[in-house]
Amino acid sequence: IVALPVIALIAVLIRLESRGPAFYAQERVGRAGLPFRAWKFRSMVAGADRVLDDYLAKHPELREEWERDHKLRNDPRITRLGRLLRKTSLDELPQLWNVVRGDMSFVGPRPERPYFVAELAKEIPFHQPRHAVKPGLTGWAQVKYRYGSSLEDAMEKLRYDLYYIKHLSIFFDLTIVFDTVKVVLFRKGAE
Repeated sequence: IVALPVIALIAVLIRLESRGPAFYAQERVGRAGLPFRAWKFRSMVAGADRVLDDYLAKHPELREEWERDHKLRNDPRITRLGRLLRKTSLDELPQLWNVVRGDMSFVGPRPERPYFVAELAKEIPFHQPRHAVKPGLTGWAQVKYRYGSSLEDAMEKLRYDLYYIKHLSIFFDLTIVFDTVKVVLFRKGAE
């Protein structure tokens, strides 16, 4: 209820900046490996795939970077407001609806897309036990480890997730929430 005015304001600002819906849903893997739809604010322009194809056609030197990391330093698909939402993690705010629905917890391992879960399960032993608990809006790996997209990054994040599951407690959850506030408000710690 406290977040509803902020969510409404951000939704209006997104609609004013670019055409298309303010929210989008993406399939993610939850507890026990069950799929669910995670809600987020839209941070990209409508027709983002076409925009990316056009951009890479004009800048072929960036295609290797995209194919390696699946991200670009100056991604033309991300709106100005979208950059701010991502930097402050406010693009994740609609996932509070997933918490209310019971798909997610406030604290837990971040939910991944099914494709990445399948790929990581092939490469990383003990990847599936991270689905023993509900995924969370924030988690130990998010506040203690930087964002990464390599297999090594995924393995390190898994270590944090398994540590969280093994040491699950209300005190640990409160510590993670406190660390999340520091990361979001003061940009201290992992990003």
